[in-house]
Amino acid sequence: MTAWALRRRPHNAIDLWDGRVYRRALPIGEGAMAVAVTQDGAPEAPRLQVTLRGDMLGPVAAAQARQALTRLLGLEADLSGFATAAASDPALAALVARMRGLKPPRFATPFEGLVNGVACQQLSLDVGVHLLNRLTVAYGRPVDAAGSGLHAFPEPSALATVDPANLRPLGFSMAKAQTIVTAARKIVDGDLDLVRLEGAEDAEVLERLTALHGVGRWTAQYVMLRGLGRLEVFPGDDVGARNKLKAFLGLDGEFDYERVETVVSRWAPYAGLVYFHLLLDSLSRAGLVA
Repeated sequence: MTAWALRRRPHNAIDLWDGRVYRRALPIGEGAMAVAVTQDGAPEAPRLQVTLRGDMLGPVAAAQARQALTRLLGLEADLSGFATAAASDPALAALVARMRGLKPPRFATPFEGLVNGVACQQLSLDVGVHLLNRLTVAYGRPVDAAGSGLHAFPEPSALATVDPANLRPLGFSMAKAQTIVTAARKIVDGDLDLVRLEGAEDAEVLERLTALHGVGRWTAQYVMLRGLGRLEVFPGDDVGARNKLKAFLGLDGEFDYERVETVVSRWAPYAGLVYFHLLLDSLSRAGLVA
């Protein structure tokens, strides 16, 4: 369930899932390592088995892989409060029961979350994933030179010196290319610390992110949820998520951002978890989640 929430679309070449093994590449030192994860054991006592491959493996690589997977797969998220809240809501309880095992995923870094948000602005997720695939192949570190096809998602340092025009052949608009490159430069120059924002208040995070040219409320809230792990955030400007929520609750009439905020307040501080459950529900209905 969590792997599908990360992958989202079958053509995602960054987060790979074949129904048994979750795979992706992660940067390590000056290179990259391939991570493969399987789950063993009963549902009540699952255990993850992790295999690493690369040229720079050792204790440091193992520690980095553990940290990244804990984040990516939401392994430390305590969902007991959400389970209690869902149990008192019949509709939500049924949805949570069907998606049992789902943990709230996060992108490997807040920067990856930001680039994902920018790439998908005003585009279908299908198209956005294609753009992210191309960006990763063009600027991400390859795991090896043997043609495995795995590349780590580009780090800010890989994009900070890129001419935004060079992202146009990958399918990015000039405005999106400039936003991505500018953010990468700010991070490299020390003018933007997305990691520090993990400990900031929601209002400050929203203010800092929307101060970036090309980042509006939707992108900022997307980063807050999927990049910074703010589980109280439901991106109310997300048209797809809004439509899923409206259909889930059987609502009629206008369903704008303010109404979304009012509706999801009943699930505070777990509105973001509802977002992930609705995402999985839509993937399941599309026949993508077995």
